[in-house]
Amino acid sequence: MIPSPGTSRVPSKIQRGLAFLGSFVVSSIIAGCISTDGLAPQAERQQAETLATDAAIRAAAEEAGWPEVRWWAAYGDPQLDALIDSALRDSPTLAEATARIRQALALAGATEAAEQPQADAQAAIQRHHWPTDFFYGPGELADTTTWFSNAALGLSYPLDFWGRERSNSERARNLVQLAAAEARVAQLELESNIVRSYVMLALHYAQLDIGEAMLAQQQEMLELAQRRLDGGLGTEFEVSQAQVPIPETRRKIDALQEAIALNRNQLAALAGKGPGAGASLQRPRLRLSGTPGLPSKLPAELLGHRPDVVAARWKVAAEAKGVDVARADFYPNIDLIASLGYNAVQGSMLGVFSGHKFNYTAGPALSLPVFDGGRLRGQLGQAAAAYDAAVAQYNQTLVTALKDISDQLIRLRSAEHQAQLAAQSVAAAQTAYRLAQDAYDGGLTDYLNVLHAQTSLFQQQLIQQKVEASRLAVRADLAVALGGGLAAPEDSPTPNVLEPATVPVRKP
Repeated sequence: MIPSPGTSRVPSKIQRGLAFLGSFVVSSIIAGCISTDGLAPQAERQQAETLATDAAIRAAAEEAGWPEVRWWAAYGDPQLDALIDSALRDSPTLAEATARIRQALALAGATEAAEQPQADAQAAIQRHHWPTDFFYGPGELADTTTWFSNAALGLSYPLDFWGRERSNSERARNLVQLAAAEARVAQLELESNIVRSYVMLALHYAQLDIGEAMLAQQQEMLELAQRRLDGGLGTEFEVSQAQVPIPETRRKIDALQEAIALNRNQLAALAGKGPGAGASLQRPRLRLSGTPGLPSKLPAELLGHRPDVVAARWKVAAEAKGVDVARADFYPNIDLIASLGYNAVQGSMLGVFSGHKFNYTAGPALSLPVFDGGRLRGQLGQAAAAYDAAVAQYNQTLVTALKDISDQLIRLRSAEHQAQLAAQSVAAAQTAYRLAQDAYDGGLTDYLNVLHAQTSLFQQQLIQQKVEASRLAVRADLAVALGGGLAAPEDSPTPNVLEPATVPVRKP
């Protein structure tokens, strides 16, 4: 008996709804049989504000600001500016880092697609011969050949009650930010390597000048000793003694010329160029003025300016979402699915597409873990351990960052003081050399004393050049320690995304 409209449809809908609700409740209860057993992250993030700063940081001038993006422009050398611009444009290292960002973006796009409705279509038109064995049994298809065709359009949509897909997408987006921060780390490292090599190139040129001046002086001393011998005022020993330092000075000059050539090759390679580009580099013209200080809000703002700290924070954020994903796997997965299609085992080749061959299905699909031998607990344990490791790495990165800043401030203060002392030594040596020349002009001393005073001046000038190179390098190291202007606070994740949403962070 066919029920009349309006009499049994409502009860039928209610029954179906209750059946679905009952299935959902039973599924949730069954899913609870697989317990997380207290698995949760154990690590606690270090708060930057609680890290004590030392005297070097406290003594730094406040309101100094963070380094500019083009921090190397403070050296006032257009050739250095052009070299770094070329490196940022052509460096294979940065190209590789950029490719990793694109790879992470593509992966994030693929992950986010799991949150969206899915549709796929398939069709098959085949000729099929039906056998007469017991599987099919006797019937009108036995020992016949017919068209056996089907076409279907499948639809699905994940309800994502527990936020698994959403957390997975957020994790993928965090990994994109991580890749971007790591690319900034690579960029800052490249810039600092170029500046350091460029400072060494300038030092080698200065040392070469002094070496060539020393060689000229030593040759002059040899000529003077030879003239004294020829005039009967000197000895062979004096001539031999004057010859001794000349080969070693020439060796040092050759070594400096080699170092200059190698520096040029290194700079060309860092810029992504061949050795020919390095050969065209001119002598550096570096200069610095003023003494840098630190921003007044250190160490709190360090979180948003150093690329390595930012990268470590994005790593923590990504692993926090990984814990959420692993936790959501313990709950039932419910999708809405539907299909529209045609099926036919007889008729013409295209008869499958006739109206009476049309069929459809629609409804929820549920999958739930019942027994998995500990797989889900293992995944959650792995995710929690990965989060703890990321937090530990972040804490260490933060501590190391403050140590780097303190180290560079101590080195800079020492370099500035050493530069003053070296300048005083050079000034004293220049005075001694001038006095020796005046005494020689007045007939009060011989020329050997003048040359000895000049040798002392050369030695002090060499020391001064090394100290100046150290000062230039330390200024670059401090700019790098402060992040090199490559990141801004908005590039760093906010504190609320640094902990798993569904699993509280348990203190050890």
